[in-house]
Amino acid sequence: MICIVTIVERGKATNIVEKAKIAGAKGATIFYGRGTGEDEIKKYFNFHIESSKEAILIISKEEESKVIIDAIVKAGNLEKLGKGILFTFPLLNTIGIG
Repeated sequence: MICIVTIVERGKATNIVEKAKIAGAKGATIFYGRGTGEDEIKKYFNFHIESSKEAILIISKEEESKVIIDAIVKAGNLEKLGKGILFTFPLLNTIGIG
């Protein structure tokens, strides 16, 4: 099993999760948060960057993850710089997951 973590601007997660489910994700958890880089960027470039974020966690079988990741990248336009980030990590000792 792996965990797919995606962090995007607030308001984008619902659509991304819908597309991930179509691609085979069984579900997702969405957390709300705030980025910390905004103040530093405003000091140097004098423009606003949205600091409200949504973090999406999806647990998947490793062999099913590529299709899900591809759907997330496409739905979130993540191949473009500044649209969000995605990373994965392996899970050990999962309990309560079928």
